[in-house]
Amino acid sequence: MGAFEGKSVLVLGGSRGIGAAIVRRFAADGATVVFTYSGSRDAAEALAAETRGTAVETDSADRDAVIARVKDSGALDVLVVNAGIAVFGDSLEQDPDAIDRLFRINVHAPYHASVEAARQMPEGGRIIVIGSVNGDRMPVPGMAAYALSKSALQGMARGLARDFGPRGITINVVQPGPIDTDANPADGPMKDLLHGFMAIKRHGRPEEVAGMVAWLAGPEAGFVTGAMHTIDGAFGA
Repeated sequence: MGAFEGKSVLVLGGSRGIGAAIVRRFAADGATVVFTYSGSRDAAEALAAETRGTAVETDSADRDAVIARVKDSGALDVLVVNAGIAVFGDSLEQDPDAIDRLFRINVHAPYHASVEAARQMPEGGRIIVIGSVNGDRMPVPGMAAYALSKSALQGMARGLARDFGPRGITINVVQPGPIDTDANPADGPMKDLLHGFMAIKRHGRPEEVAGMVAWLAGPEAGFVTGAMHTIDGAFGA
């Protein structure tokens, strides 16, 4: 039997990159996995067929849609919030509507999803939110709003850990550094700059992040909550 045999898992933002690796890990370990997607229908359908999971279209910028998706999922054993976007550029020139959308996806959705999941979660439930090392360190200009959104997750997790702890529900943030995905490829134009900050001079693999998520969702992490878990090759050291 897999480590998550019989467990119900919802991954918000699971069709590509880190999210897809998380879906694959839980499915391989026996969980029943539902994951959301927004603009990647073909990738989502292919992943669902591969993992025997269920893909559901959900816009993480829509608060009510996020709440409804989590509520309709019932008593989840594990919620993973991976959906997120980045808006880069001069803060004096950025579109305020684009920044507000970033906050809705990166901050509002994780908060409302976590609260809604906790309403029905059994004791021992796990909530894991994918943040970023940029919540701790921002070494380049043009990423202020993104860094703000990832720092906000830290306060959210610390506070909700207090609220959910009496019911045996944990909440943690995983903070990746540069990870080899379509959005930040290992051979991309930022490679040399990013690796220059790192002790392990390579991009991480999505599967490595998924492994950390799986550990936090498992029985060995029952005493771990309200904490940030950085996986970044010492980018932020």
